[in-house]
Amino acid sequence: MLMLSDELCNENSQIHTRNAAGLALKNALSACDSTRQDEYSARWMALNVDARQKIKEASLLTLASPQPRAGAVAAQVVSAIAAIKLPVGQWPDLVEILLGFINMSDDTNLKIATLEVIGYICETIKPEVLALRSNEILMAVIHGACKEEPSSEVQLAVIHALFNSLEFVWDNFDREGERNYIMQVVCEATQNPLVSVQVGAFECLVKIMALYYDKMVFYMEQALFGIRPLLTVMGMKHSDERVALQAIEFWTTAAEYDEPPELESKHFAKVALPEVIPVLLNLLMQQEEDTGLGTLGADPFPCSNANKGEWNLAMSAGTCLNYMAQAVADAIVPACEAAIMMFGSILDGPDLQVLTPVVNQALPLLIGMMNDENLHVKDTTAWTLRQICDLLIITIKPNMYLHPLISALVNGLLDCLCIMTNLGRDMGRPGLYPIGIYLNEYITSASESLLSPYFEGIVSTLLWVTKTTANESNFRISAYEAITSYVSHSTTDCIPVVQNTVIAILQRMEQLLNMQLIPTVLEDAFLVVGSLAAALEAGFALYIQAFLPFLYPALKAHEDTQLCIIAVGIIGDISRALGDQSAQYAGAFMNVLLENLQSNVLDRNVKISILSCFGNIVLAIGPAFDPYLNTTSMDMLRQAGSVQPNPLDFDLMDYVAQLREGILEAYTWIVTGFKNTEKTPTLLPHVPSILELVYQCIADEERSDSIVKLSFCLIGDLADSFPNGQIKEHLLEEWITHEFHSKRGMQQEMKKMLWWAREMIKCATRLASCASAGSSSSYPL
Repeated sequence: MLMLSDELCNENSQIHTRNAAGLALKNALSACDSTRQDEYSARWMALNVDARQKIKEASLLTLASPQPRAGAVAAQVVSAIAAIKLPVGQWPDLVEILLGFINMSDDTNLKIATLEVIGYICETIKPEVLALRSNEILMAVIHGACKEEPSSEVQLAVIHALFNSLEFVWDNFDREGERNYIMQVVCEATQNPLVSVQVGAFECLVKIMALYYDKMVFYMEQALFGIRPLLTVMGMKHSDERVALQAIEFWTTAAEYDEPPELESKHFAKVALPEVIPVLLNLLMQQEEDTGLGTLGADPFPCSNANKGEWNLAMSAGTCLNYMAQAVADAIVPACEAAIMMFGSILDGPDLQVLTPVVNQALPLLIGMMNDENLHVKDTTAWTLRQICDLLIITIKPNMYLHPLISALVNGLLDCLCIMTNLGRDMGRPGLYPIGIYLNEYITSASESLLSPYFEGIVSTLLWVTKTTANESNFRISAYEAITSYVSHSTTDCIPVVQNTVIAILQRMEQLLNMQLIPTVLEDAFLVVGSLAAALEAGFALYIQAFLPFLYPALKAHEDTQLCIIAVGIIGDISRALGDQSAQYAGAFMNVLLENLQSNVLDRNVKISILSCFGNIVLAIGPAFDPYLNTTSMDMLRQAGSVQPNPLDFDLMDYVAQLREGILEAYTWIVTGFKNTEKTPTLLPHVPSILELVYQCIADEERSDSIVKLSFCLIGDLADSFPNGQIKEHLLEEWITHEFHSKRGMQQEMKKMLWWAREMIKCATRLASCASAGSSSSYPL
């Protein structure tokens, strides 16, 4: 040991040699293991007095070395010797020697090394050992921390020493004058130009809050948080992460000690919420500069990653929010709810690449908050999850988040009816409804889906929701909408569940018709049936006889416009699902639809839907529609097409535009249904009236793009249906020639459609038959 101490003290030796000697000497004196430390202490005490004295003198002398690194190592050696001798009452003059170095020397290196010794001693020796000299140590340390001290290095060493001495200055903190002076020095140090001093000052504040919580009221009001500059709040906004982390830790500690019953709560966190929460929320959205990835919500329990080298501002802010929430209970709920709402609101706009990492990191936090005790937080969280599913569905990783997301939403449905509107749409439209689209389009086959394992459980839960007699917040409607979405995107492995759902829905409709209390719910039940028909296709034939007794009364409920429109749409759904099998029901469908057209009570918007429904029926059954062509549908369509708009009546103009669009759709489907069949010639007598309507639509200055597109497609379909010149004279009319040669202002898709229709007209107007044209298919609308 003597040899090592001599080398440490030798100013002529290389600095790395001196450092190695000093560290070896320190390691021979101190150990982390208590048993080994006892051995080292005994070995030191076994040295003769002269050897020990020489080692101590050499170590103290090296504190003043011109080489700061040598002085720093010597500080460790001195503190290691002190840790052995001071607890047993030896080396009593050490503290006095150290204080003399600080108070009576102008040597900066000596001051810094001495302060490091004091810091190490305060850190390693029990407070009661130094209690008798605590006042002297503290005053010497505090003096060096004052802003008048010219050396910033000394100020930094002082702050570190002060940090380590705080545990044994209880008496000083009990005396108001000394306590005020200490707090003044520490608060001033938070504004020091040297960032490392600021960090150390905030570390001291954190420790003071933990040790002397009950004495902090005055300082929180006057300096740390109050009428004077908010040092800690400004610290959280500091550009240097090291400072900001300690300022956040200050509020984490304050919130932790605000919780009873450990101490009488001073409610620091509750008072600070309006100022602190916005800063914490902003920090949650900080990006890591080295990766460009967001850190928001990387873990629902951020402190779990503290030991993985990932601790950052967002993690620290998340932990602070957690402690704040526990400390202030319901007081933080509005801020928490507002933060979630804000997050959900900003999802529509930023670039997908920017939002993807943020959403992936936020999802675990949001899913966890579906278990929050506060219903407002749950409701807002459900809305935010719906936003994510609706706007950023492709950012959701099914293998990571699909199961916990669905579990959280289903449990939310079972937990409380108050949030079912948002949850229902999360699970349907537009929540997990887009998930169904995403999985079917990008991941699954037609036979199975990643949603398949959850399909039965989700639909069963939604059916349970529809059983309740009330309809608070329209949650029953939301549940039916969700079932519709799921059934619409079901795969073949889910067909048994869909079939069972058909039976359940039919039973539910019977109950609703008997109740006659919730027409809106009945409407959504019909929508579910339409989706079931689309999913089962020809398999729906098994249930149609049981469903028709509910459909016909709805079609005749002329006073309920919305229900009538939906019922008319169901006829189209059934026709498309059953295809030519629906021919046996076409007569009954046509009769009730024609009766509705002749009604003076039925809303005119329903009649537009009926005209379009004619096209759905004929498209399903094709030439089997012939019995209803000449005697009913074409006459009705012609009469409806004769309605003229009044330029002074804007409502009538809108109605006529919608009416013409419905008629054009009906004509298009009728022509398509009869094309290339033996019944195609039956359309010839109606071509003039059809083209007359098309001319009126094209000539209207207020025409919409959709009407123009339908008009051109209808002309092309007519030309394709009669490729051998049967309607040549009609297709060569001047207005048609003019329209099909004008491309001004058209979008690209419209130009493609125009080109297709023009090619059909060319083939239909040539003297020779255009064989290829005869087999052409309709342009896809």
